[in-house]
Amino acid sequence: MKKIIIEGKNINNIETFYEEVNRVFMSQENWKIAQSLDAFNDMLYGSFGEIKGKEKIQLIWKDIEQNKKSLGFQTTLEFYQNKLKSPQIFNRKFVLSKIDELHNGVGLTFFEIVLEIISDHDNITLMND
Repeated sequence: MKKIIIEGKNINNIETFYEEVNRVFMSQENWKIAQSLDAFNDMLYGSFGEIKGKEKIQLIWKDIEQNKKSLGFQTTLEFYQNKLKSPQIFNRKFVLSKIDELHNGVGLTFFEIVLEIISDHDNITLMND
């Protein structure tokens, strides 16, 4: 089983999350994934980057508790609020519903969305260290 390590100490916000993902998963590529959850999900399928196909991966995420906070409620709220600044790109009604869900305690944080994406990949086992 291949081991891949995410250094949580390198992650303080969404931008640094993607920097760490690119450092870990895309170091052998001559391009990087965009700051997109869809791109992150696509990368985990293994068609490019560190993961080759459906190989078994043990993903070790160090300092995960720190990242639960740094990618938590406030970061997620700012993530959605920034989307509202580009109504020509993002569905305003959908984004507002996500903000309402967050405020009502039923919405997922960015961190929780990332964990959900990882869990959708049967070949990846997430371990915290």
